[in-house]
Amino acid sequence: MSDALPYRIAVLCYLFDERGRVLLLHRAKPPNLDLYSPIGGKLEQHLGESPTQCAIREIREEAGVEVTHADLHLCGIVSERSYEGQGHWLLFCYEVRKPVKVVKSDLSEGRLEWHEMERVLDLSIPETDRRIIWPAFLRNRGGFFMVHIDCSGGNLDWCFEQTRTGK
Repeated sequence: MSDALPYRIAVLCYLFDERGRVLLLHRAKPPNLDLYSPIGGKLEQHLGESPTQCAIREIREEAGVEVTHADLHLCGIVSERSYEGQGHWLLFCYEVRKPVKVVKSDLSEGRLEWHEMERVLDLSIPETDRRIIWPAFLRNRGGFFMVHIDCSGGNLDWCFEQTRTGK
């Protein structure tokens, strides 16, 4: 029964360069092994880390980029029930408001790569990203979205609980 699965809290961070390309991690580890996803990671709950503090830490650790709270825009919250049958996720999605330069490329989690935004859906990305999260991010860019995705039973059933386009 999926109700007994652990609940994890994490962040996804959308970073762009001066050309408007998005930074994605070609993952070498689960979850999402061999797929592309934004950088991010789990909150250090035992330290009482906030989602914003986690985003700042993950961006520094994975991309080698220093950002502040003021550089981040909370653009979405995603709750996923029974993702891959392994657990429930609460994901805080952030966009870095300024273009960044990333020197690192190889990480223990995978390889960082820049991609044109219009080509993201051509990549191997998680199905939840392809069908729901990436389109919601683009449609509400500069605004906000909140979506609940039920991944149980091998189907994706989702409901947008809030959306607000930018400007």
